[in-house]
Amino acid sequence: MEQAFVQRLRAQPRSWLITGAAGFVGSNLVEYLLKLDQNVCGLDNLSTGSMANLEMVRSLVSTEQWQNFRWVQGDIRELETCRQVCQGVDHVLHQAAVGSVPRSIDNPIATHESNISGFLNMLVAARDAGVPSFVYAASSSTYGDHPDLPKIEDRIGRPLSPYAVTKLVNEMYAQVFARCYGFQTIGLRYFNVFGPRQDPNGAYAAVIPRWFTDALESKTITINGDGETSRDFCFVDNVVQANLLAATTTNPAAMDQIFNIAYGQSTTLNQLHELIMDNLKALGRDVRESKPVYQEFRAGDVRHSLADISKAQKLLGYKPEFSVRQGLGRAAAWYAQGVEAPARLPSETLS
Repeated sequence: MEQAFVQRLRAQPRSWLITGAAGFVGSNLVEYLLKLDQNVCGLDNLSTGSMANLEMVRSLVSTEQWQNFRWVQGDIRELETCRQVCQGVDHVLHQAAVGSVPRSIDNPIATHESNISGFLNMLVAARDAGVPSFVYAASSSTYGDHPDLPKIEDRIGRPLSPYAVTKLVNEMYAQVFARCYGFQTIGLRYFNVFGPRQDPNGAYAAVIPRWFTDALESKTITINGDGETSRDFCFVDNVVQANLLAATTTNPAAMDQIFNIAYGQSTTLNQLHELIMDNLKALGRDVRESKPVYQEFRAGDVRHSLADISKAQKLLGYKPEFSVRQGLGRAAAWYAQGVEAPARLPSETLS
């Protein structure tokens, strides 16, 4: 992040609402903003987020910075909760969602309720509260079966999962709110975000944290397909940068737009496996020398994904600072150290 931008934020603290604040991306946003002496309200229902993430954030910021954080346990599916947390807010960074393609296939109703009904609640609440800036997490899953690479924002195909449908509907609702109410938003299509505090546990864990954990525990790493499936993996600090740039932009051409947020480089699963093992070995960890086990392709997955990030670079000034290799180095250090969370923090519950 450019120093001049950071200094401007520090000089003029603002009020931020982060939904999904106890999640992976949300907690990284909380940490970064508190370190910039901003006032932050975090909302989460803890369905997929973890209090441990916020407890870790507390251990990484000063006592004075932590006092600028207000934690609310609540659900975006409740309109009144959304209304309460939107009061007096300068910026909304909407990260709350039920993620994962396989999870949405197993339970499409739960995905719909949080990702569509919850998103609509947040739009209504932010509009009615007069929130000046609303940035939301969109998804590269929206590209569906469109074959072209790299992915360009205005060329999408048919969705391949219920999750992808919900993220497409989010974009459509955002555009309609701009046309009908003059309430403008910015959507950020994330491409395979990874980094510290990404949960390695559970049936729907993302590939990078799961592989780090499996390698550290000397378990066999399983690859869906032949390993030549590729993704545009993006370190979480790049995503934090994009959110802050989008929230504070004064460029009228960036309003009511969708942006790809990625690194702009593809990595196959076989390459990813090799990088993860190399990073753990570089840290002196004794990881088992074994080849991964290959299994069937996963339903709802696309074969290749690569983002064109030129639009975000041009209109937002987005400059991803961490390559996949650099990001994996930082992630490896985090997963290898096995940090214990400090004592639990108090919460406020809205009803």
